[in-house]
Amino acid sequence: MRVTTREELAGTVEEVYALFTDVAFQEAKCLATTDDANHFSVDILGGPSGERVRTERHLRSQGLPDVAKSFVGEHLTIIEVQDWSAPAGDGSRQSAVDMHVKGAPLTLKGTLRLEPTASGTVKVLDAELKAHVPFIGGRIEKAAAEPIRAAIEIETGLLREWLAR
Repeated sequence: MRVTTREELAGTVEEVYALFTDVAFQEAKCLATTDDANHFSVDILGGPSGERVRTERHLRSQGLPDVAKSFVGEHLTIIEVQDWSAPAGDGSRQSAVDMHVKGAPLTLKGTLRLEPTASGTVKVLDAELKAHVPFIGGRIEKAAAEPIRAAIEIETGLLREWLAR
């Protein structure tokens, strides 16, 4: 299942990138998208061309089909990794996105791009949500898509809030 978003942000690409690679921002994102404030972690590592951002957080599995709950139990452990590249010639930035649910055959893989615009930045996510379960994978993908989209909206709201500071 394809997951795409396109959001305008009122900050430069470097300002938005600075938030994505800021521990305090990632901690705020985890707190806003978890139901267990005691179970999340944020790791940001610098590399030769960009940063690697890794977050891990727990969510309740309510709302998932019973077969999906059989893989994860009462809670989902979401692991998200963003591998950011150096800025391109036009100032844009791109990250490989890899999100998966620990112990479950569910992944979201794609790219997140930050592109400069006349008024700031456009944040573009283009990813594939895939449940690797024969026959019922589509059902699991549909159940997982809504919470993932909600988390993306929360992240975008936080970006707007932090850019306005």
